Amino acid sequence: MTAGVAGNMALGGLSQLVQAKRPTMRDLLLTPKNITRITEQLAQMRGAAMKIGQLVSMDTGDVLPPELTQIMARLRNDAHFMPAAQLKQVLNAEWGHGWLKSFKSFDIHPIAAASIGQVHRAVLKDGRVLAIKVQYPGVAKSIDSDVANVGALIKMSGLMPKGFELAPYMEEARKQLHQETDYAREALYLSRFNELLSGRSNFTLPELIEEWSTSQVLCMSYVAGTDIEGTTHLSQDARNEIASTLIALTLEELFSFGVMQTDPNFANYLYDEATQKVVLLDFGATQEIGSEIVTQYRDLFTAGLGRDIDALQAIVQKIGFFAGKTKDTHKAQITAMIELVFDAITQSESYDFTDGKLQAKMQDMGMKLANDGFIPPPLGIDVLLLQRKFGGMFLLANRLGAQVDLKALIERSVA
Repeated sequence: MTAGVAGNMALGGLSQLVQAKRPTMRDLLLTPKNITRITEQLAQMRGAAMKIGQLVSMDTGDVLPPELTQIMARLRNDAHFMPAAQLKQVLNAEWGHGWLKSFKSFDIHPIAAASIGQVHRAVLKDGRVLAIKVQYPGVAKSIDSDVANVGALIKMSGLMPKGFELAPYMEEARKQLHQETDYAREALYLSRFNELLSGRSNFTLPELIEEWSTSQVLCMSYVAGTDIEGTTHLSQDARNEIASTLIALTLEELFSFGVMQTDPNFANYLYDEATQKVVLLDFGATQEIGSEIVTQYRDLFTAGLGRDIDALQAIVQKIGFFAGKTKDTHKAQITAMIELVFDAITQSESYDFTDGKLQAKMQDMGMKLANDGFIPPPLGIDVLLLQRKFGGMFLLANRLGAQVDLKALIERSVA
């Protein structure tokens, strides 16, 4: 893949030089031909390479041209499946030979496939319908090299600001991906969230089937539903309720539970129209949130809603969005960006996620910061994961065209 992409870049650079243009590394890399090649290769791979590709594909619409966004979005759906023989080999190793005798049916064609494993629907002879998540063999062993290679690709792209320290982020990505390959860990968090959300009328979760679960196979009850992105045909009120439910859960995870499912990939949510419940599916990226971070974000939201600018700037620095040595002008700009968010939240009864003015303004201010030489300080993993979840919820609400009373949700959460 690297050789092919480098060859395309060399030809593209030569072509631009002949036309008396000065080629940039970024423009040479981010061509449809190169993105297609990268996407096709990542779709055949497992682990970190594909995982990072999926994360990039979540929202590239404001950064990459639309045709490249569509290509990258394939990574959410076009994972290559394990051959049937390999699947049988994995299950024989985990369950022992003869396991099929316990099943009435087992669909060898997966109903879902992602970066670390694929999911199969099966029915036990006792009638229980299962969703069985099977890990790709060798995926855990590939994580370290995958992360190193993706890091090299990012550096080659020229997308990162000069002086930006990528290494700490790649190390955190490596650690988290290793956690996600531990299905026994995911099983514990699945059970924990079943307990935390027990009795809730707006959520459905699969139940752990412990006797068929191992460190490489996670067995759960099968839960049906519509892809969360496929609910755009519902009424405005229904879409508002879906978005409000998921945003409220995110705030509750932070301020009440102290534990959060940090991967906002849309594939992790379904919607059951019959019961009007949101289905929560994947808990591999669940993380404990430290009490210090919880306190800091409570102070952040309180200062923002209260329009206390001095308190807001102090807590923003404490969280780490800028450092003590950051230029005063940059501190003021970052604080102004956060003020802008709270202005949008408080200026009307419901925030309209389809209104692109906030996104456009934030992007413009961010570009000016970057052009002025601002280099973000390394952020702690807790903060990175929280920002990732917040961003994912924003994108999902935008996709649903939702209108949500964010101020009321936040006030209720931080009280």
